[in-house]
Amino acid sequence: MSEYIIALDQGTTSSRAIVFDKKGSIVSVGQKEHEQIMPRAGWVEHDPIEIRDNMREVIGIALGRANLTRHDIAAVGITNQRETAVVWDKNTGIPVYNAIVWQDTRTQPIVDRIAGDAGVDRYKDIVGLPLATYFSGTKIVWILENVEGAREKAEAGDLIFGTTDTWVLWNLTGGPDGGVHATDVTNASRTLFMDLKTLAWRDDILADFGVPRSMMPEIRSSSEVYGEARDTSLLRETPVAGILGDQQAATFGQAAFDAGESKNTYGTGNFLIFQTGTEIVKSENGLLTTVGYKLGDEPAHYALEGSIAVTGSLIQWLRDQLGIISSAPEVEELAAKVEDNGGVYFVPAFSGLFAPYWRPDARGAIVGLTRFANRNHIARAALEATAFQTREVLDAVNADSGVDLTELKVDGGMIANDTLMQFQADILGVPVVRPVVAETTALGAAYAAGLAVGFWNDLDELRANWQEDKRWTPNDDVAERERQLRLWKKAVTKSMDWVDADVN
Repeated sequence: MSEYIIALDQGTTSSRAIVFDKKGSIVSVGQKEHEQIMPRAGWVEHDPIEIRDNMREVIGIALGRANLTRHDIAAVGITNQRETAVVWDKNTGIPVYNAIVWQDTRTQPIVDRIAGDAGVDRYKDIVGLPLATYFSGTKIVWILENVEGAREKAEAGDLIFGTTDTWVLWNLTGGPDGGVHATDVTNASRTLFMDLKTLAWRDDILADFGVPRSMMPEIRSSSEVYGEARDTSLLRETPVAGILGDQQAATFGQAAFDAGESKNTYGTGNFLIFQTGTEIVKSENGLLTTVGYKLGDEPAHYALEGSIAVTGSLIQWLRDQLGIISSAPEVEELAAKVEDNGGVYFVPAFSGLFAPYWRPDARGAIVGLTRFANRNHIARAALEATAFQTREVLDAVNADSGVDLTELKVDGGMIANDTLMQFQADILGVPVVRPVVAETTALGAAYAAGLAVGFWNDLDELRANWQEDKRWTPNDDVAERERQLRLWKKAVTKSMDWVDADVN
């Protein structure tokens, strides 16, 4: 009997394969980073071929480290960076352009054009999202309008689109030789094209964008057998049986299945998801309405989401662009050398401000600088920016749901930072809780795949796997908390209204 599930996690900075056992524990990991391509200000791209090849390699690494073969693997789950768009020739498997990453802001003129007099909420009642550069729909339009010959090939039915889950699935199941062109409801809900009620593509919205219907993948549930792996002998004939966008996968991995349950993921960006059950809840406070998950033929479960564009990537920026740290963990060492931020606040609006503001005109700002400030204060301000942004999103969730969260489950790479997690608890005023298995994104994809093939029986079995690892409790200095929040909000206003017609 196959005793393991393998999850393929195609993330913003790396691709990983993680093998899990029945208890949801990690058996082995293969990981490889891919290049972050930034041709000009506001543009962020990835090479889809590099991602495809890296994914093949990390599968081999994960299996090899655990001394396993395909016969030991019951199913494959996929999770991914949700809004990153790939357009490729279905006959050759060659992308017509690099993947345009969710952080990319080049499509703002397209957003403005489509919004027209109706504004950015033109389709929000249908798709749950405002028009924004964040989502993949406008990225497809940019490729069709700017890559020579792309429009003609798309109209002829030769080009197909996918977020990176679709790209991985298509290649894994055969590519040009019968590859499955599909996505799940969670990823489809991030395109601007899927009707939240019917879970189907809206032909009228596709027509407004000028995107041929033939480009779009089939929308499937998050947990079912889509096909079998054929592309690599290492997983040949293994069923691919689960797909969840990364934030929904992390929520699933946290065993937050029911209405009122939530999690916050600290990754390249931060994403807080609050489950609303089978009810579609429309936000009045700057959140997104999205699909949480759908298991086979069961009804879809929905969620509210607070998306923050820049958190972990701010630490990468300190390392790669400024060079004030040589590795990500060093930021905590610097931050710990000072008692507070020295009056410095860092608003990382590199891609504009996402939730709850949705201000594409904002850009990054460091405010409150004096001669007293040093790199330790800047490092601390960078960490604190993650916590402040999360507080604002949590306030929006509380306002929309009418029920204040009493604790926050967390996951992602940054939760290893004790300084950040303690400050997060302090600024929220509620406990912050870390699970034993922090790789909840990959775990959620594994769970979805395992449920589809009977590896796990039901959600109760998955709930039993969840265990608390550490809890941070807040201090009781409410006056200091409110002072810090007031100054943060003041700093945010300084980042707005920066982009004019001649400023990127």
